[in-house]
Amino acid sequence: MENSDLAAQAVRPSVAAAAPVLSSVIPSTGPSAGSSTVTLNGSSFTGATAVNFGTNLALSYTVDTAAKITAVTPPGTGAVPVTVRSPGGTSNSVTYTYAATPTLTTVSPNQGPASGGTTVILTGTGLTGATAVTFGSNAATTYTVNSATQITAVAPAGTGAVPVTVTTIGGTTGPVYFFYLNAPSLISVSPNQGPVSGGTTVTLTGTGLTGATAVTFGSNAATTYTVNSATQITAVAPAGTGAVSVTVTAPGGTSNTVIYTYVAAPVLSVLSPAQGPTDTGAGVTLTGSALTTTGTVSFGATPAAFTVLSDTTVVALAPAGPAGPVSVNVTTAGGISNSRTYTRVSPPAI
Repeated sequence: MENSDLAAQAVRPSVAAAAPVLSSVIPSTGPSAGSSTVTLNGSSFTGATAVNFGTNLALSYTVDTAAKITAVTPPGTGAVPVTVRSPGGTSNSVTYTYAATPTLTTVSPNQGPASGGTTVILTGTGLTGATAVTFGSNAATTYTVNSATQITAVAPAGTGAVPVTVTTIGGTTGPVYFFYLNAPSLISVSPNQGPVSGGTTVTLTGTGLTGATAVTFGSNAATTYTVNSATQITAVAPAGTGAVSVTVTAPGGTSNTVIYTYVAAPVLSVLSPAQGPTDTGAGVTLTGSALTTTGTVSFGATPAAFTVLSDTTVVALAPAGPAGPVSVNVTTAGGISNSRTYTRVSPPAI
């Protein structure tokens, strides 16, 4: 019987190994530089002798089971067929796509406040499917892929000059630079008061004022302004009332506030006495309103010595002058008052 069994075995045909079958490659995309680890799923992988990505061999592969191979992709471009070869033959192919390495060419604007929040446009190529946008070591607050060539992103907080990069399945771009700017700082506004009608030219002193995009007095924009240097702006106050906060806005943000006070125009109601001698020295009481900031008391074109007693009372010494009427007014931070008439009387002839 042993001899007959051997004879039967000798004539029994050998069973050919089954050809491998590929069902998927996961992930199915990766960078053109290669070196991505992928999983090939299918059947009859035992004894695999080669894994190809197009015409290129996998950098390495491991047959985990008859249904699974782990492989490392070689460099490549575009969509390529992946196949497995074994003693049973070569498998069908599944497609693996090499994604081009993304590039960045510009970030606009390329500067913003250190507090973040600037919306920027990133321009480049191969940006579809971006998985990260970073400003230095910080992720963008938000980003939207508009197209393969454009991303809209919101800058996070940061300092100094930082590289901006985009990462996709194809890799990470080279950097473009975004510059974080400190917010401007205001120290003073001079003069710090003026008439409610506006029109006062003031000097703002501070730091980081270069590139100022707005100067405001309360909720009103300055009538005009000129950036003289990083530390000085000349502005014209708009109309307003009361005490208002003055701020400067620049690419680095909005400054702290300094106070500017709108002063009501002065009003004169009574001169007492309303007449006096032609020589110097007659005391005159001026009664009215908004007199606190009086800077000048004039009898015609002649200034008079004066003392401010209150917002409603100023005492002046009438200067010498020819007999007859003369207009009296006061000048304050709020402007020039109306006029009242003072009459100089000649002494009686002897």
